[in-house]
Amino acid sequence: MKSSILIIDDEVKLSDLMARILTLEGYHVLQATNAKTGIRTLEHEDIRVVLCDVKLPDANGVELVKKIKQIKPYIEVINLTAFGSISDGVLAIKNGAFDYLTKGDDNDKIIPLVNKAIDKANLQFRVNELQSQMETQHGFPIVLGTSPAILEAVELAKKVSQTDATVLLLGETGTGKEVFAEAIHYESLRKDKPFVVVNCSSFSKELLESELFGYKAGSFTGAVRDKKGLFEEANTGTIFLDELGEMSLDLQAKLLRVLENGSFIKIGETKTTKVDVRLIAATNRDLQKEADENHFRLDLFYRLSGFSIVLPPLRERIGDIEILARHFIKIYAGKIKKKMPEVDKQFIKLLNQHKWNGNIRELKNVIERVIILMDEPILTAKLLPYEFHSGGYFDMMALDLDSVEKYHIHRILKYAKGNKSEAARILGIGLATLYRKIEEYHLLN
Repeated sequence: MKSSILIIDDEVKLSDLMARILTLEGYHVLQATNAKTGIRTLEHEDIRVVLCDVKLPDANGVELVKKIKQIKPYIEVINLTAFGSISDGVLAIKNGAFDYLTKGDDNDKIIPLVNKAIDKANLQFRVNELQSQMETQHGFPIVLGTSPAILEAVELAKKVSQTDATVLLLGETGTGKEVFAEAIHYESLRKDKPFVVVNCSSFSKELLESELFGYKAGSFTGAVRDKKGLFEEANTGTIFLDELGEMSLDLQAKLLRVLENGSFIKIGETKTTKVDVRLIAATNRDLQKEADENHFRLDLFYRLSGFSIVLPPLRERIGDIEILARHFIKIYAGKIKKKMPEVDKQFIKLLNQHKWNGNIRELKNVIERVIILMDEPILTAKLLPYEFHSGGYFDMMALDLDSVEKYHIHRILKYAKGNKSEAARILGIGLATLYRKIEEYHLLN
C-alpha cells in the first residue's frame, strides 16, 4: 500500500470519484467534507498529501494550507477549485501549497502531480525524522537527571542556546561539560553547522596555536603547506574549548581578539582571517582566582564569564546516580551483545554511597567494568571494585586485598579469553606486571 492521501471536499460525488481513481493507483485515501473533520483526520492519521477544495463550508481552503503546514510541515497540499483565479493561486503557493488546480480542466494532471507531491512529502518526512533523531541524540535529552541542580543547569543552557552568546561551563572534571556544550550547539540556530571540540590540555602552547589558528607554508620547519585552523573549520558553527584554563597567556590574547572582532592572524601570515564562530569554553579551574594570581587574563575572564553555567558534581546529584547507571548499563551491554541485566538493590545502594570524585566519567568506567565481568544476567554488589565494599561484600567474606586482586585479575583474564595483552590493557597495568601477578597468584592455565 502506498502513502495516505486526504481529500477535503464537500462535493461528495467529485470526492468519491477522485478517491476511486487514487485508490486504483494504489494509494490509501481518506475523505472529509469540511475543514474541521479534515484537521481531526490529519492529527490522527499518517497523511502525506492533502487535496483540498478552496471553498469549504467552514473554511477557505487557501488559508487552510497554513494551518495544515503548522500541524505537519512535511505534508504537501494541492488546492482544487471550480473557478480558478490568479490571485488565489498566488496566495495558495505563498501559503505553502504544492500546486493549485482548476477542477475538470486539469484531471489529466492529478495523478502525475500527486505522485510528485508524495515523493516530496516522503522525502521531507524522512528529513524531519532524521532531525528529530539528531535532537534526541545530541540535544538536551542526552542530559540525564531529575535533580534540582542539573535541571537548573539545563534550563540556563536551553535559554542561552537560542542566542550566539559565549558560554563558560564550570565544574569538576567528569561532570559532563562536553555533553552540555554539544547540547547547546544542537539546540541552537547553528545546529546544522560544524561543531568542533578542542581539549586545550592535549597540546603544547606552540601546537595548540597552530591547531586553533592554522599557519602559512614555510612559517616553521615542517610547515610544507598552508593549514586551516580549527576556528576556520568551525566557521558559521560552534567551537568548544575544553580545559581553557590550560591555555597560555599569549594564546589567551589571541583568543580575546577572536571574541571581540572575529579575526586572527595565522602563524607566518600577515593578513587577517575573519570567522563567524560561537565559542563555548569549559574549565575545572577557578578562573577568578587564576586571574587574581596573573595566571589568566582578567579581560578574557570578564569576556567569558558573561554567561556561565556551573555543572554540579555527581555527589550532589544522588537521585540521578541510578538513572545514569542504568543508561550506561544499556549502552555497554549492547556494545558487547549481552542481554540487558537486572540490577540488584545492594548494587544501587553501593553506587549511591560512593563519593564519585571522578563524577559521571568515573561512573561510566565502573559500569563498563561490571558489564565486562558479569557472568549472570544480574548486576550484584560483588561485581563492583573493592573500594565500594568498605563494610560491605568483601569485608563480610573476610577477603584480604591480595585475594580481591587475584579475583579481579582472574575475571579479566577470563573475559579476555586468555589474551594477556588485552587483559593488561583493561587492567591498566604493564604486560610484565601482569605476568608477575599471574605467577604470584598461580593463575597459569
